[in-house]
Amino acid sequence: MSERIDEIESRLREMGAAEAPVRDSGPGEGAPAEPGGSPGTKEEPSIPSPADDGARPREASEAPAVQHAAGELRVPDGYSVLSGGVEGRRAVAVVVSRFNGEITNRLLERALAELEEVGVARDAILVMPVPGAFELPLAAMALAKTRRYACVVALGCVIRGETPHFDYVASEAASGLQLAALETGVPVSFGVLTVDTREQAEERIDRAGDAVRTALEMADVFSQLRAQAAGGLS
Repeated sequence: MSERIDEIESRLREMGAAEAPVRDSGPGEGAPAEPGGSPGTKEEPSIPSPADDGARPREASEAPAVQHAAGELRVPDGYSVLSGGVEGRRAVAVVVSRFNGEITNRLLERALAELEEVGVARDAILVMPVPGAFELPLAAMALAKTRRYACVVALGCVIRGETPHFDYVASEAASGLQLAALETGVPVSFGVLTVDTREQAEERIDRAGDAVRTALEMADVFSQLRAQAAGGLS
């Protein structure tokens, strides 16, 4: 009996092997070999990289050059012109941020040097330190409202970090200082550096001198405007 069972199982195995489906050859299987290549493979033409077209690839560290349109404004002849000058016989307030003190100390030194150069006496200058750039507008507004100062120079430094904090502080400092000037009519100049790195800030210390001259020029032109208006009413 056992021999009969073994014979049946053997025949069943033979029948199963004969009926097994033939598997289709997949890619690379059963295909003729290409000359110099492996069976079933075909060499794809190489695609040149952008650097191979003869153009020099742009370095990742390259930054776009800062563009300025140099030149003086020219008003055609025949028009009345009211322009201010850098007048040193005025009281000036300087509000400066303590944050990023390594930079703001140098901004303050540059601003005071510019004030001395144009003839503003030390006893006509008030320096008001505040914690950071965010506090500059409030201090500038308070100083302008006293009417004791012909202009206010705001100095600070905001350096971009890893969070959106930079954007909020820089934006609010700029809009707040402008609001202080608009609401009081006292010129408030923007000497706040908004930069990506400390190195960029160090390269822009002279902006403090520019802020001083801007504030004094606007104070002078406002003084002339008030004088003209008073003369026209008399």
